[in-house]
Amino acid sequence: MNGFLNMVKGIFIGAGAIVPGVSSGVLCVIFGIYEKLLDSVLNFFKDIRHNIKFLFPIALGVGIGVLLFSNILNYLLYEFPIQTKSIFIGLIIGTIPSLIKEVNEKEKFKSQNVVYLLIALAIGIITVVLENRMSIVSNIDGMNIMYLVMCGAIMSIGIVVPGVSSTIILMLLGVYSVYLQSVANLYLPVLIPLGIGLILGSIIVMKLTKKLLENYYAKTFYSIIGFTIGSIFVLLPQGMTLIETILCVLCIILGIYMSHIPDVIKNFRSSKMFKTVKVLNKMHSQSKTQKD
Repeated sequence: MNGFLNMVKGIFIGAGAIVPGVSSGVLCVIFGIYEKLLDSVLNFFKDIRHNIKFLFPIALGVGIGVLLFSNILNYLLYEFPIQTKSIFIGLIIGTIPSLIKEVNEKEKFKSQNVVYLLIALAIGIITVVLENRMSIVSNIDGMNIMYLVMCGAIMSIGIVVPGVSSTIILMLLGVYSVYLQSVANLYLPVLIPLGIGLILGSIIVMKLTKKLLENYYAKTFYSIIGFTIGSIFVLLPQGMTLIETILCVLCIILGIYMSHIPDVIKNFRSSKMFKTVKVLNKMHSQSKTQKD
């Protein structure tokens, strides 16, 4: 069950790596796997069996999300932009209280942490302004391999750091459309160097983020929350009519409710009823085996 849920999370994370304005890091935070993902990747060889069990479904989901479901998500964003973006906003808003609660349970709340949140939020808003003014370059020919490796490494910041969109980084570097075309056509001469850079960059950025979480947990996580809140401004629909505004609010509420689904499943799995059903199912299996 956990493996299937992690695969589904991976699908959304993979799709988020392609869709403009959606941060893969934010989706990891929303799904509650951000810190565990860092630990599993950076400490992979310390417990290979356990880490493969956790990472493989996510990696499989990411692959599916990038190659297939990102097109569906792009379609939804094109055909139903208000509904889709509003649900994403609801998901983000719905997870913020639990994120703050998680931080404050590990470290006592300090008012100075809010400053880090506000700074990260300001940076997030600035990236929104930049992304809105970004022009897209489309030219696969003549792309230097080392430049693509460097682009992949810089892109890793947007993959690892919540709230920092990898798409804006690729737009700034002038390779976003090239990236999209290459993914759509599986054009390996572009994807391989980008992938090499992405892997190398991700390891470096993950190690840095892990160090910050170990030494400055509350400050770092409040900054992550600030970036996460900032991503709302990327998704916020513009120029809506009254009916569209009502629809937007309803979809945000739906998104907030959807954000609690993992907690509902988690609480159900730890409930007495679930444990009783599990025991009865085990007893039934044993009796069936004895009869056979």
